[in-house]
Amino acid sequence: MNVLSKTAASDVAVSVEEVSVLVVQAFPAEMYRGKRVLCVIPDATRTAPVGLLFQTLFKQIGAETKALDILIALGTHQPMSETAICERIEISAGERAGAFKNVRFFNHEWNNPGALRQVGVIPSADICELSGGLFSMDVPVEINKLVFDYDEIIIIGPVFPHEVVGFSGGNKYLFPGIGGPQILNFFHWLGAVVTNPMIIGNKWTPVRRVVDRAGALVLVTKRCLAMVVRPDKSLAGLFIGTPENAWDAASELSRQVHITCVERPFRTVLSCCPPMYDELWTGGKGMYKLEPVVADGGELIIYAPHITEVCVAHGKTLLEVGYHCRDYFLKQWDKFKHHPWGVLAHSTHVRGIGTFEDGVEKCRIQVTLATGIPPEVCKKINLGYRDPKTINPEDYANREAEGVLLVRKAGEMLYQLKDPPAWAKRS
Repeated sequence: MNVLSKTAASDVAVSVEEVSVLVVQAFPAEMYRGKRVLCVIPDATRTAPVGLLFQTLFKQIGAETKALDILIALGTHQPMSETAICERIEISAGERAGAFKNVRFFNHEWNNPGALRQVGVIPSADICELSGGLFSMDVPVEINKLVFDYDEIIIIGPVFPHEVVGFSGGNKYLFPGIGGPQILNFFHWLGAVVTNPMIIGNKWTPVRRVVDRAGALVLVTKRCLAMVVRPDKSLAGLFIGTPENAWDAASELSRQVHITCVERPFRTVLSCCPPMYDELWTGGKGMYKLEPVVADGGELIIYAPHITEVCVAHGKTLLEVGYHCRDYFLKQWDKFKHHPWGVLAHSTHVRGIGTFEDGVEKCRIQVTLATGIPPEVCKKINLGYRDPKTINPEDYANREAEGVLLVRKAGEMLYQLKDPPAWAKRS
């Protein structure tokens, strides 16, 4: 299937009319007569005009389909309420009760075995090949069984640089979006072992290869509307095709839109997390996208007074193991291997690059939380603490020449050095 696409010049956005033309071309109404269609969309932790895309699609095929429903690709995030889903697709309560009354909303249930179906196993020999020899193990692949009640899955979501897979989007909305814990835990830890700096902003990573192999096991017709969204929320590009080729094209544009290269590292980075990240589990993106430009021995401050939770789903484990560099876990693997690997991966991504020798952990940078998480909890989980009341973000503005960087909406734009140092090149 060829990719249908529309991109905009840097000073304009893809218009509502242009989106409509592309959707009409890609989804002929007569082809959906009597079909059951499931739209897989992200939760509120991704900036994108999901409402525009879903409503345009609904207008084009909604009257023809037997069903046109929504499944939220939560991964392990918290379920969304009916009201929150309406906000995500930008419809009012009145519209929900009227034109969209027959659209069913579903939240993914990653930790409910009854909600999942195994679609196959990626054998150890294939995992060895896909991971570049890092792992050799059978990996069962489970997905939300709702997808098998439909004739077609339509993925609607943005593409950004991503710490685990390289660039988000495409089949990543299936795994981990609506996948089971075994494949989720495996490929998150694979990404952690490779390390964030070696993964993020790179397309053909070992994790992307695993995700696409898992996607191939889902034998339901799949289409994808992949968006590239600028920081101001305008639509820079829309790509429609299979999950694989739509993502491939969108990630090329994302590379241009979402990566900022700088000449020199910064000794202090104030990473301001927006309200859409409501726990450290997602607020950690403020570290992932900025770690590459923090100087050795420097400090990254996650500034998010609204965050009061480490993680609702995985907080117990994180309070037990804390935040540490990759080698802290690898060199004590027998001690930690029974914990969920996806949680260990998150831990390493937030703590960043470091070493563990002779029982001593040395991390490259200091990571400090200026959040609503109390100081005693920060100490327990091996992160620094600053009272957010003592920080005025404007005090950090326009000080790049002094080695201080302020990022007002962290988590989606990736910052990299034009000449990456040695630590960013090692696995």
